[in-house]
Amino acid sequence: MLVIRLKPVGRKHQISYRIVVTEKRSKLNGPYREDLGFYNPRTDKFSVNAERAKYWLSIGAQPSDTVYNILVDAKVLPGPKKAVKIKIKKEATETSNEAAAAESTQATPAAN
Repeated sequence: MLVIRLKPVGRKHQISYRIVVTEKRSKLNGPYREDLGFYNPRTDKFSVNAERAKYWLSIGAQPSDTVYNILVDAKVLPGPKKAVKIKIKKEATETSNEAAAAESTQATPAAN
């Protein structure tokens, strides 16, 4: 299955992305079928080859959520944007610490 997704390029802390068509199971830095444009999240600038993007979408390539939002901004796709969930590591550690504290408080009265 083909997918349109972002391929990371650039230096550490100066990341930018290429918008590429690739196989779903291939690695992020692996080979790709075609380069459709770029996206720079630091400046929010992007460029997309609209004709080629429409072609790949007509064949059945599925865009990732972020690429879908970029294509909506570029007016390649009509409709509203999708909500993109961003995972924050700090919250995950806080919830695991809270869960561990709750387990220890539940285990303490049972031991007595």
